[in-house]
Amino acid sequence: MKFQFSSYALALALSSQSSDAFSLSKPTIRSFKPLRASSAPSEVDCIVVGGGISGSTLAHNIDFQSAGEISVILTEARDYIGGNVKSHRTEDGFLWEEGPNSFAAQPSIVRISHELGIDDQLVFADESLPPWVNHDGKLHPLPKGQGGKGPKGQLELVFGRNGVLKFGLTGELLSWPGKIRAGIGALLGHLPPPEGKEETIREWVTRNLGEEVFLRCIDPFVSGVYAGNPETLSMSAALSKINRIENYAYSIDWNKFGAIFYGGLARQVELTKERKADPPNPEWVEFEYGNPGSYREGLSTLPNAINARLGDKVKTEWKLITIEESPANEKGYKYVATYETPDGIQKVQTKSIVSTLPTHALTGSVLENVMPEAKDLFNTIRSKVLRKGIYHPPVVAVTVAYPKSSFKDVELPNGFGNLQDLPGFGSLNPRSEGVRTLGTLWSSSLFPDRCPEDYNLLLNYIGGSRDVGLAELTNEEIIGEVDKGCREVLLKPNAPEPKVIGMKIWPTAIPQYELGHLELMEKLEALEKEMDGLWVCGNYRTGVAFPDCVTFGYEHAKTVIDHLKSSENAESAVKEVKAEEVVAAVEVEKIAPDVEKMKAEEVVAAVEVEEIAPDVVEEVKAEGVVAAVEEEEETIDVSIPYDA
Repeated sequence: MKFQFSSYALALALSSQSSDAFSLSKPTIRSFKPLRASSAPSEVDCIVVGGGISGSTLAHNIDFQSAGEISVILTEARDYIGGNVKSHRTEDGFLWEEGPNSFAAQPSIVRISHELGIDDQLVFADESLPPWVNHDGKLHPLPKGQGGKGPKGQLELVFGRNGVLKFGLTGELLSWPGKIRAGIGALLGHLPPPEGKEETIREWVTRNLGEEVFLRCIDPFVSGVYAGNPETLSMSAALSKINRIENYAYSIDWNKFGAIFYGGLARQVELTKERKADPPNPEWVEFEYGNPGSYREGLSTLPNAINARLGDKVKTEWKLITIEESPANEKGYKYVATYETPDGIQKVQTKSIVSTLPTHALTGSVLENVMPEAKDLFNTIRSKVLRKGIYHPPVVAVTVAYPKSSFKDVELPNGFGNLQDLPGFGSLNPRSEGVRTLGTLWSSSLFPDRCPEDYNLLLNYIGGSRDVGLAELTNEEIIGEVDKGCREVLLKPNAPEPKVIGMKIWPTAIPQYELGHLELMEKLEALEKEMDGLWVCGNYRTGVAFPDCVTFGYEHAKTVIDHLKSSENAESAVKEVKAEEVVAAVEVEKIAPDVEKMKAEEVVAAVEVEEIAPDVVEEVKAEGVVAAVEEEEETIDVSIPYDA
């Protein structure tokens, strides 16, 4: 199994509520505020609500895939698009991010970068750089390949200098009892999953690989991805791809006890076939699946490019008040969206609408007129975790810098070099280590030109569902906790005070995929199916990571376009039938005089028949009597000889 440090996913589901951000270095902000159009359209084919990564990429894809034939607007309550993705470059050369600082490379990201003409700005990290785990006063690398492609990369992951085999035999993160327990679960088998029970992440990992693997590897991983609590997060919802490996394991006939190593191999073979069947466009820049990536001037490059391309189709500082069903009309407009804007109340009719707002923004009046059950759903107390709706814990992103010389002068294991060069993706802190910071990304090691050469730049995440008390701290106290963690893990005792580059407080951050989450989403999907052209989406449904949001934008655009085209075809068919009825009515009108003439001729004929009827009737009657008598006589003549 391959676990990759994913703190870049931390805060990908950030709220539309206001939050605090500041920089102690004077910033030059590369993101920009879109111009507001002087007038708003009163009718569009589609409205996308929410200008985060999910919403902005969706709006782009609807416009791009339909070649502009479908009219779309993107509305956002804040004064910029991109959600939690906001990049800053300071005058003294530091580049910092308010939210995530990287993504795991996927075709959807490279595709949209190519379409927007920003693929030349993509940068990718050294694929061999591992994530590190802080344990017992040392940094330990998690297994990772060395950048090889295809089978070579898989061999490196198992047998390389930082592969699984070396991790198991000579690594110091796990004790020998912990290694043996993990090896049994991975290579021989484990207890089957409990029937009829939804497992937490802790329960699943402990059953498969043991308690020690959970505490020292998976617990910090979960903190890095979700800022969540693995004792309430659902394995099948939060880590569905890893959970699926067990299903692959049990699908192998001879693997009776579900050893997950073989399930991982089976999935890898299947994945390789899928990628070969659908290879990347040769016009795209080369990339490796899952490799950390960004843009030269930060992740804001993507939403800024979308904003520039869509132009006045982007409506910032538009806060959605409510959605209502539109009165019946021949144009096919089904909904009316009402907004508060800088120019007053605006109403827009639309044939379809997609909400990408976070769930806490949907508990009020937004859906109560069209989907009131959804509002109730997001306000429901969930008995399994004793929470209302979907929980978004507070998270703070703090970017600090220290001189390289202030870092510990120690050689790291497996030949990665000196810690002062920060040869890795970042460091994770298990909750058992007592460090309050969840994880630290080594930003200056990942991508070029993030800071001056004599500094190291660190992006720290602190808070989460197990540290809600963070909300009570002052900014200075939060920075003090971050500095304390850096000193314990990375710095010399006499290191100078941190150079605080920037800080962002997110009061409601990543949606938590806790127990009962999938059941909640099934109910929402059932409600959605009853609506015609209304979708309630977001990273609480399709994944919290940056690539998940971009992939959603690409895939759901197809759904919206297909729906609108099918509706248009249906309307055209109805109009065609009505047109045929009109033509038929006109033709009937044209032949009406002939019909009247025919009716007159029939009346005349009837009168003439009536006039001659008495004579004819009498004549017929007389002839009938004579014929009857003759017939009677003839019958008697024949019958007598027979009787005799």
